[in-house]
Amino acid sequence: MCVNVRLKDDKLDPVSVSETSAATSVANRYGAPKRMRTRRQKVIFGAVIAILTLIFVAWLALGRGEPSVASKDVGFSVQDSTLTEVDFQVVKDPAATAQCAVKALGSSFAIVGWDVVTIGPNGTNSGIDQGRTTAQRASVRTESLAVSGIVDSCWIVPAP
Repeated sequence: MCVNVRLKDDKLDPVSVSETSAATSVANRYGAPKRMRTRRQKVIFGAVIAILTLIFVAWLALGRGEPSVASKDVGFSVQDSTLTEVDFQVVKDPAATAQCAVKALGSSFAIVGWDVVTIGPNGTNSGIDQGRTTAQRASVRTESLAVSGIVDSCWIVPAP
């Protein structure tokens, strides 16, 4: 099927309906072709990404503005079905106060005991690394026999 289309010179140009509808259908389905970015836009985009990456790396390197604390499980001892002792190390600023959540787990990995232990400030002569690393022992009361004891998490307590 052909349709006659008038051009500027008043000449008739046969155009097939299927050709124009196919182009329109593709544009409607997938959208109009995207414009290419200019060189200037690419340079600006690259500079913004580089600056944001630099800020993120600096934030990671310099810390997040809050004191940190870390813990390491050393061992545990199951006394009986009502008590488990957990030995761990805490690394923190010697002047800071930290709290650690210690838990005892049963044979099905269910929590059978839980306690929050407070580790106060300590002198630079206690522990190792000038007082930054100290050994701790927490006694956790349990409701049934535990098969392991671990430190769940630690955090710094804000000063009043």
